[in-house]
Amino acid sequence: MNKNEIREGTVFAIGMNGEGVLKDDGKIVFVPFTMVGEKIRYKVLKSASNCTYGKVLEVLTPAEDRVRPRCAVFGKCGGCQLQHIKYAAQLKIKEDNIANCFKKIAFTEIDVQPTVRGDDEFGYRNKLQLPVSVDKAGKTIIGFYAENSHRVVPVFDCPINAVWTADIISAFNEYFETTGVKGYNEESYTGDIREIAVKDIKGKLIITVVATIEMLPFKDKLLKILENKIKYTFSLYLNVNKSHNNVIFSEKFIHLFGNKDYAADMLGIRYRVGVQSFMQVNDCVAAKLYSMVNTLANADENTVIIDAYSGAGLLTALLSKRAKKAIGIEIVPEAVQLADELSLQNGLADKITNYQGKCEDIMPDIIEREKASGNKIVVVLDPPRKGCDIKVVEAVKNSNADKIIYVSCKPSTLARDVGLITGTLCSDGTKIEKAVAPDGKYVINSVRPFDMFAQTKHVETVCELVRKK
Repeated sequence: MNKNEIREGTVFAIGMNGEGVLKDDGKIVFVPFTMVGEKIRYKVLKSASNCTYGKVLEVLTPAEDRVRPRCAVFGKCGGCQLQHIKYAAQLKIKEDNIANCFKKIAFTEIDVQPTVRGDDEFGYRNKLQLPVSVDKAGKTIIGFYAENSHRVVPVFDCPINAVWTADIISAFNEYFETTGVKGYNEESYTGDIREIAVKDIKGKLIITVVATIEMLPFKDKLLKILENKIKYTFSLYLNVNKSHNNVIFSEKFIHLFGNKDYAADMLGIRYRVGVQSFMQVNDCVAAKLYSMVNTLANADENTVIIDAYSGAGLLTALLSKRAKKAIGIEIVPEAVQLADELSLQNGLADKITNYQGKCEDIMPDIIEREKASGNKIVVVLDPPRKGCDIKVVEAVKNSNADKIIYVSCKPSTLARDVGLITGTLCSDGTKIEKAVAPDGKYVINSVRPFDMFAQTKHVETVCELVRKK
């Protein structure tokens, strides 16, 4: 099997990245935008010793669940992987992928509950990030990165983003065309504007222009264009980022127009969102997920909730309402400050304590102290995509907590960490492998996906672990 060779095959599975999987010439072949049961013609892009990557050229026998994508650049832009599949089938794919991760990584057979969906399959995202670049002719372009690259695909709208997306893109296209301000060239490190980021807080927008310069050119002209195009209350910030890396924001934000932040409410918890605040991308599904975590915690007046990776404290505050107290642990100082402000705003300061630092450094002593006081302990883990630090996993595994609730945005790291906690996996500090004799104190009670990211390969998962009787 050689590069650029044209071949045919039949897809028998869906991979973790949403791509079709087939066998050809003794190799496993991954071909995006295909479905189980489809006979396809594909081009070999890369062929290694154990697997091959291909590009679909023609679907010879379409699957029953194939649909026409809504997006004009689907397959070119890297934002969505599943828009060609009926939504009900997308949900099943995500359930199966989670089960497969537990089977292959944690050596555990689990029953995955049906995926919790949001109210909208499209238009659900409350956050927008648009890289700004230049094409070969030197024209400034706005769009999204192609899959696994930093090549910007120009777009004029996005069906999974909010209804104001097309207006934002139109406004900035007019700004660039009428002022001559240039997008950023990552190869030569030249240009003015690197990124446009927007947050939607209950219909109020925070727009951030990421630039390589200290002052936004033609600021008043941009404001006038935005006021004409955007039918929403909005704020404008400049973020000055002169680095030569792929980090979107620097620490330097300059407020240019409008309110500095906006108020919001979720499940009875009031909070404020600023330019640096973290937000889940799907308000509807986030509310359902947090509500489920609160239900699973089943806290009472004798329960202490330890919320690891607690961020700005929204979930910590929600969990504290029914508990004796809640303890948040977060490494980012600004987030801890916001969490403290949130607890005061909601009259929960006497029920919440927030600690700034690494979970692996702080959590073991907290658990030991609270256990010694005779409290029932529930640990909530909500780490980044890379999962928990091994020290956090070990601390939780040995904590004797009554219940562990793990919220994950990546099934593979969830399966790894849960395998370590339940004892199907073991680690010597350098590598992780299958345990010869599983010895964990915890068992999996439930696993439920939440479709925070419809039309994409991504999924949030809530895994409930309980201590063995």
